[in-house]
Amino acid sequence: MTEKTTTLSFEDAIQKLEVIVERLEEGDVPLEEAIEIYKEGMNLSKLCQDKLKYVEEQLTEMLTEDGRTIPFAVREEE
Repeated sequence: MTEKTTTLSFEDAIQKLEVIVERLEEGDVPLEEAIEIYKEGMNLSKLCQDKLKYVEEQLTEMLTEDGRTIPFAVREEE
């Protein structure tokens, strides 16, 4: 991933990914360009997956107390 790609927010990455999908679905993209667009799309997809995984880990950490996972609705306010 490029430096520019890794600094994108999740929302910006999803938006760029949607544009790439639309472009590839048009079907009139030259092969070499389609390959480059596809590569960029895969990088954006990985970026989104990594960001989601990080958030999931943060939520798990917030909901874990003494090594036990505390259901969100039951967790006491601090």
